Amino acid sequence: MSWSDHAIWWHVHPLGFLGAERTALPPDEPPRHRLPALAGWLDHLIALGCNGLALGPVFASETHGYDTTDHFRIDPRLGTEKDLTELVERAASRGVRVLLDGVFNHVGRSFGPFVDVARHGTASAYADWFVPEGDDFRVFEGHRHLVALDHTSPVVADHVVAVLDHWLDRGVSGWRLDAAYAVPPAFWRTVTDRVRARHPEAWFSGEVIHGDYAEYVTESGLDSVTQYELWKAIWSSLNDTNPHELAWALQRHNAMLDVFAPQTFVGNHDVTRIASRLRESGHLAHALTVLFTVGGIPSVYAGDERAWQGVKEEREGGDDAIRPAFPADPSGLGTEGLSVERLHQTLVGIRRRHAWLVRARTQVHTLDNAVLTYTADDPGTGAAVAVALNFGTTPAEGRVPPAHWTHAAGDPVIDPATGSVSLRPLGWCVATVS
Repeated sequence: MSWSDHAIWWHVHPLGFLGAERTALPPDEPPRHRLPALAGWLDHLIALGCNGLALGPVFASETHGYDTTDHFRIDPRLGTEKDLTELVERAASRGVRVLLDGVFNHVGRSFGPFVDVARHGTASAYADWFVPEGDDFRVFEGHRHLVALDHTSPVVADHVVAVLDHWLDRGVSGWRLDAAYAVPPAFWRTVTDRVRARHPEAWFSGEVIHGDYAEYVTESGLDSVTQYELWKAIWSSLNDTNPHELAWALQRHNAMLDVFAPQTFVGNHDVTRIASRLRESGHLAHALTVLFTVGGIPSVYAGDERAWQGVKEEREGGDDAIRPAFPADPSGLGTEGLSVERLHQTLVGIRRRHAWLVRARTQVHTLDNAVLTYTADDPGTGAAVAVALNFGTTPAEGRVPPAHWTHAAGDPVIDPATGSVSLRPLGWCVATVS
């Protein structure tokens, strides 16, 4: 197993988390050294059971971080390169790896090469970095302030390779590639092959929302992509009390695991928080149980471990509620939501003790209008995990294969002799065989 097979990420959007200004600082203002404060959260990350810090955008940008203006410069609202490298070093000293968020599908209009093209047109040395379209240039999904890069241009590939290598040289362990779905897979294949020659252990996960995930991974050479299909099935099946939807998604998830380990989540910086998405608060434990007991590489979006609320809205500033500023250090969290944090610790602990789950296929045993049970096992050791979920508000029964099940989390106990389990309303259970 590679290091990434053991990764459980704690995901932070730095500009929001650290309370940065909404827009870029004036050029004559000194950097705000906010990044070092993240080191004070490493104890919290580790206490959850996580071992990776997945950072949102940290590079110079115009506003929210996804309108990059310089991939080689830390956004002055967050600090300096020294601040980032020291954070990476402090994380490494605790056994925590750091993932960066790279936006290489598009750039902000203040991006140096684009400024040159806008000024000099076809005479610019960067003319082949962008695609003319009408009286302007191609943009990302209709957003004029996000200018698309030309991924057929070899010099664009050279630039991306240089950026990835630069920060991997400084100790980061991998990259989340923003809007990867909008980039031709062949481009990523060219880039990642070159970067792996120098950094063979680097891990690359692409943001892919729709389409054939396995095919995209195969063609692109990425290690993983975001499993939005499972994310949607988790909250939607719970809200509709429809275990069949989740069972179907798990079947498709199994097929993906034949090719790669997806990046799994129930929350991130782009979606309504899971505690707000679920209509029934009692379903939060079900969602988290699925996240940590099925195959894939899981991540926890900062704040979700305390059941923070936040609804994403499709408007300017519509991400603010899901990207709030955090206290200066974990002591500022208080006690609200502490039971949910403890639930995370329990489930992450199960996951850490059964690292083979990263590529484990699930087998469904009970599937009816309210109950879903499934198991996953490690053929090499005989270890197994069983999960029973009651989506409904009345008591229910489920069954898994008989085995020497040991209760690991939740209320009910699985009968080792029969595999039967009695579930209270909204009940759930995890059991293991070591």
